Amino acid sequence: MADFPLARTCNMARRQFAHHEAVSAVVPGEGGYSAAVAVKALDGMGAPQFHKILDGQKFKTASDADDAATLQLECLVDVDEEGRLSWATAAN
Repeated sequence: MADFPLARTCNMARRQFAHHEAVSAVVPGEGGYSAAVAVKALDGMGAPQFHKILDGQKFKTASDADDAATLQLECLVDVDEEGRLSWATAAN
């Protein structure tokens, strides 16, 4: 079994909306980690959807990517019934 360190899974940021919950997440990839938001229906059905955020930014560690995702999660204003993200605009 491969030895992979866990990236603060118990400290992830979480927000709840009408139909979904959203949590800070990390997507590993070539050249580092991407910040992401994972969305799952509140009824518990189905797999979570991962949305990479901060396009083009790669982070050296999973912890750094999760910190960035946590900050962005504060700007998330809604998750619609299909799991699409709605972000606050600069004017809000």
